[in-house]
This record gives sequence, structure tokens and C-alpha cells, in this order.
Amino acid sequence: MSVPAGGSFKFHEVVRRFRAWGDFVEAVPYGAGHINDTFKVTFNMAGAPVHYLLQRINHHIFKDPRAVMDNIVRVTNHVRAKLAADGTRDVTRHSLCVVFTRDAQPCHQDAEGNWWRMYLFVEGARTFDTIETERQAFEAARAYARFQNLLADLPAPRLHETIPNFHNTPMRLEALQASIADDVCNRAVETRAEIAFVERRANQCGRLLERHARGEIPERITHNDTKLNNVMLDDTTGEGVCVVDLDTVMPGLALYDFGDMVRSATAAAPEDTRDLSKVRMRLEMFEHIARGYLSEARFLNPAEREELVFSGRLITLMIGMRFLTDYLQGDIYFKTRRPGQNLDRCRVQFRMVESMEAQQDAMERVVALL
Repeated sequence: MSVPAGGSFKFHEVVRRFRAWGDFVEAVPYGAGHINDTFKVTFNMAGAPVHYLLQRINHHIFKDPRAVMDNIVRVTNHVRAKLAADGTRDVTRHSLCVVFTRDAQPCHQDAEGNWWRMYLFVEGARTFDTIETERQAFEAARAYARFQNLLADLPAPRLHETIPNFHNTPMRLEALQASIADDVCNRAVETRAEIAFVERRANQCGRLLERHARGEIPERITHNDTKLNNVMLDDTTGEGVCVVDLDTVMPGLALYDFGDMVRSATAAAPEDTRDLSKVRMRLEMFEHIARGYLSEARFLNPAEREELVFSGRLITLMIGMRFLTDYLQGDIYFKTRRPGQNLDRCRVQFRMVESMEAQQDAMERVVALL
């Protein structure tokens, strides 16, 4: 994770722009996100440590940070209001809380053009990059479904599309094809097998959007990045506490959220492993994801339920396509720590697609039973 130039002085200059209580002590890198730079900030308030979460928004990816923050403020305010009305305890633990700047703005742009935001730090809970137990899979899936339920009645206007066509799989296919044609880094030859893998499945890319265009699958407010490490699980109870990383909360298809949960939570190996023999879709994890999600997702219609299993396969294929596109373009989108990491990530996703294809009938039986 990169640290802005200027060290502690730089952080001191940034954090003093926000309405944070206490005296600044330190800021240290936190989490393992691919896009934004995240820091856990410690303040001393009357002798006791108080923590905040500070993030530098990647404005190369999110080109309109104010629109991103407008969405986040609207969504988190609505979620907290619904939770409070339901009598939920510790509401500020169950929804991100934006700390506004001293001039009442949800984000700050520094003199160098960087955009910053601050949240209350959720104590006593953490995220997991790889789900370790079936209970974790169940709780995280239930938390995402609950999040969608809470936003089902968010009043107009429509949320901003912070990344237009984010899950538009046909457009992701077109972007990949363009990167193959341009081949700016001369990497197309070494990825011939991966390119052929996509070509054999290209006719699947538009399936969900075609059903949406026919009015069978509705638009909903969705998270759009439902990796399991975007749900905080309570350290004591294991319950899903808070859905985080809300930059991509916007209009979308509920199936995209479910599909990304399946992609990330059922994986038996890290997303960048080079040992593909360890990569498979864990059916037992899929069952608990489906059970957790369907326990709360009361809004789903029959067409959405029909496509639950396919959505996992589609989103996994699409994420693999995105990793491959980025590799061909020179690793300009996803953060990498070593050469070839995006290609390794792509290969893991494609191996997951193969595993899902092999287990499709068993996955369909799980959903039918639920």
C-alpha cells in the first residue's frame, strides 16, 4: 500500500480537515484493498485511544468523488434510520458513518489533488480475505441480503452510477477484445489459452442483461462488489456486522451481488495462487451462501431465482476477463505486488468457472431445495 509523501505531517494536515475528536497520534496502512489507500488513524481523546478510518479515494477509478460520496451519505443515512426504527442496538456499528469535514463536506481535496474521506472505525469486528468457515459464509451472505432489503425503499432520485457499466459483461468483453487487438505490452501471445477460454463462452455474456431488457429481471440498488472481505464479522459472535466499501453502491442487478459472493466465498485458494490444482468451487460453501442470502432476500422474483447459479459463473468469468484485460494493458487498474499477478488472478478465475460448470447440477439442486 502506498503512503502519501510527507509522512506523519502529511496525515496531520489531512486529518485536521475533518471533525475528528482528540489529538492525532498516527496513521498506519489498513486492509488489503486493490483500489483505494486505506489507513487506520489513532487519536488520543482525554487519555483514551479513538480510531477512525481514513481513505484516499482513487480518483483515477472513481472520476467523480463527490458523486461517490453523495451516494454513500444517502445510503448510510437511510440504513441507519431504518435500523434505528427497528430498534437495532449500536446502529453506528452496523452501518458506516461518514465523518464530515470542518466545512461540512463528506470529503476533502488536498492541494495535490488527492481526495480523502473519513469514517468512524468499527471496533470489535474484522474482515476475512478467505472465508474459513461455513458460518462466515452464511453470515456474510445474510448481511448483503439485509443490506439490499434496507435499501429497497430508498427514495428518489436514482443513485449515481459511480462506474458506468461496471457489470456490463458484453462491454467488458469488448474491452478485452480491444486490448487484445492493441496488445500494447506484447502480452497477447502468452495469453492465447486464456483468450480462447473467453471466446468459447462469449455467447453467455449478455444473458442477464437480455432478461433485464425484456423486463424479467428488475434494476435494484446493489453493492456491486460483494467480496466476502467487504463484510465485517463480529470478533465474538461471528455475526455479520457491517457492509463496507460502498464506492460501487449504485443501480444494478441483485444477481451481480449474489454472483460475486459465490465467486469470492466458494474459492478454495487465494485469488492469485499459482498452484491451480488447489483452485475449486466449494459446494459446501455455496450451500451456506445460498442459505444465508435467501434467508433475507425476500425481494427476489422467480426470474432472479432461476439465474442464481448462473450468476456465480458469469461474474467469475467477467472478473477473470477484467484481470486479463488489465494484464494486457500493463496492469493499470488493479494494484499488483509482483509481475504477472493479474495474469495469475485471471487464471484462478477461469479455473473457478470450470469448477462451477462441472458442479452446475449440484448447485441447482441446492437452490431448488432452498
